[in-house]
Amino acid sequence: MFQEYSVWLLVSIAVFAFMAGFVDAVVGGGGLIQVPGLLIALPAQPFPTIVGTSKFAGLVGTTISAVQYARRVSFDLIFLLGISLVTAVFAYVGSLTLTKIDSQMLKPLILVILIIIAIYTFVKKDLGLQVSKSVRKSWTWIYGLFLAMFVGFYDGFFGPGTGSFFVLGFVILLGFEFLKASAYAKVVNCVANVASLSLLIPKGFFILPIALVMAVANGTGSFIGARYALRKGNIVVRKIFLGVVIMMICRYAYDVFKVMI
Repeated sequence: MFQEYSVWLLVSIAVFAFMAGFVDAVVGGGGLIQVPGLLIALPAQPFPTIVGTSKFAGLVGTTISAVQYARRVSFDLIFLLGISLVTAVFAYVGSLTLTKIDSQMLKPLILVILIIIAIYTFVKKDLGLQVSKSVRKSWTWIYGLFLAMFVGFYDGFFGPGTGSFFVLGFVILLGFEFLKASAYAKVVNCVANVASLSLLIPKGFFILPIALVMAVANGTGSFIGARYALRKGNIVVRKIFLGVVIMMICRYAYDVFKVMI
């Protein structure tokens, strides 16, 4: 099964997957590392296959980090289940929409949103370092479901940085501190990946040998990343979050200006 791939190729994608798993476990955005890594390693493969292979590996890593967080962070299980189901539905809708319109059309808007997020996070030094506000139960559900619809659709339509958008939403809208926000984001992201894979795998949009190698590496990175985040706390997570947002800005700026040129 692995004979048709060189050792160098398998090692390189494993390194990309490990780095992606580590970053994703801390604050989300692992797809910003993993998807470009696959595009470099497998330039002849269609993009849906790249996405399906990446999500297969990412699901393993996200599940492992979610378990790590669950041991240290308490969840409102009913709320978590509700937003997870809504995320899954809108992730599936986003994937269907992707097959009908050009995703490049919305990338300038995403770029503007990311720049605003980066400035806001940088200026507000205490963002996510502690629980910032208490939100009434009814508003928690309203904010949570809105976030699930928006980010769920984004995950199915674009993908990279989904976890980071969830983290920021939980911090700003619900007043969570970064560790709690990351824990919720991991669980919801797992469900979103399952929803997307339910569309991609039956259509054959994944490469099993590559996905298995990356799943092991991503899972290892996620395990180490989650333990690192839980040990170092909110200040380190905030810094990594800001770094990931800047990576996302660079990636989308490249996509937008490449089309303009």
